[in-house]
Amino acid sequence: MIRDGSDPAAIAEAARVIRSGGLVGFATETVYGLGADASSDSAVAGIFVAKGRPSDHPLIVHVAEPAQVSDYAVDVPPFAERLMKTLWPGPLTVILPRKPGVAAAAAGGQNSIGLRCPAHPLAHALLAACATGVAAPSANRFGRVSPTTAQHVAQEFGDGLLVLDGGPCEVGIESSIVDCTRSRPVLLRPGVLTRAQLEAACGEAVLSNEEFTGAGAPRASGTLESHYAPDARVRLMDATAIQTALDLLGPEAAHIAVYARTIVRIKSTQVLYRRMPADAPATAQQLFAVLRGFDAQGVKLIWVEHPPADTAWDGVRDRLVRAAAG
Repeated sequence: MIRDGSDPAAIAEAARVIRSGGLVGFATETVYGLGADASSDSAVAGIFVAKGRPSDHPLIVHVAEPAQVSDYAVDVPPFAERLMKTLWPGPLTVILPRKPGVAAAAAGGQNSIGLRCPAHPLAHALLAACATGVAAPSANRFGRVSPTTAQHVAQEFGDGLLVLDGGPCEVGIESSIVDCTRSRPVLLRPGVLTRAQLEAACGEAVLSNEEFTGAGAPRASGTLESHYAPDARVRLMDATAIQTALDLLGPEAAHIAVYARTIVRIKSTQVLYRRMPADAPATAQQLFAVLRGFDAQGVKLIWVEHPPADTAWDGVRDRLVRAAAG
């Protein structure tokens, strides 16, 4: 059941559902989340069941205010404090040492926990009404394309789930995840925030997991090799390879979709073509909706032009590489 997220009565109803141990779909600026009371391990278990998600794959806990961090985390390093002060509310998740005895299910049984303060006004209103942290992965079946509209969520879970409609997500891909449990900040999942922005915020170099030479990283959301995958097979190709393949298939090409910045010549009326924007933020905002749209039109193959190599595209590239591994 989709409700208008700007309606205070809908917010109040959703908060009652969460406080009573139920699940709610809701908009954030990144993607739609499937939320449950982070303090209730039984409620959080419902997320894993609904998504078909392994219970050791940790969730992100969403908080209304930075002051709530102390409810879930201890030993917060100064560089994490600087990240949160500068980039919250926003599309950033920080992984911190977990406070003992708190949110064990949401943390996937680890001694660390991922925390985020979302910027979407609907998400903030819901979190404030709940008066508790809300564990919320993306509101889709595990490993599939994340939802960026309320209708996407309803397609995944049906009318039995209350979904707060906040319109299409402004960012469109999940948050950047920075591990702050070790001696240095380590980027585990890129998003729309570039590494340069993260470094400017925290005042020191942000390493990749491969660059960090100490202890291993905690498990984090959305970092499996195969993730974000539509039903159709995704293949990343350069523009020349896409054009060559289309030319070889000619008018007989069918059940294929092309998502590319480069204009291509298509001889078949059965090939779908969607122009990829020239800038990374616009591509991120529409990426998952485009993949879902191709699926809805029954294509079997999706040929995607490789994103540019510069760091602004890291988040989009990460999602496409994982989608292509599905």
